[in-house]
Amino acid sequence: MKVLGYEIEMVAEPEGGFTVLVPELPGCVTVGETEEEALAMIREAIELWLEVDQEHRTKEA
Repeated sequence: MKVLGYEIEMVAEPEGGFTVLVPELPGCVTVGETEEEALAMIREAIELWLEVDQEHRTKEA
């Protein structure tokens, strides 16, 4: 499945809930109690990851 153009991996956790990660964006991981919540959370996580990455690149330049 793709979110915002990025391939994601969603794992149903044995204790409940879902963990979602974006292999292309190191450390971009989140969790949600439902699939819908997990997808909303990963959208936000991707946006924040990209924002922080851009800020970091700007400071290095």
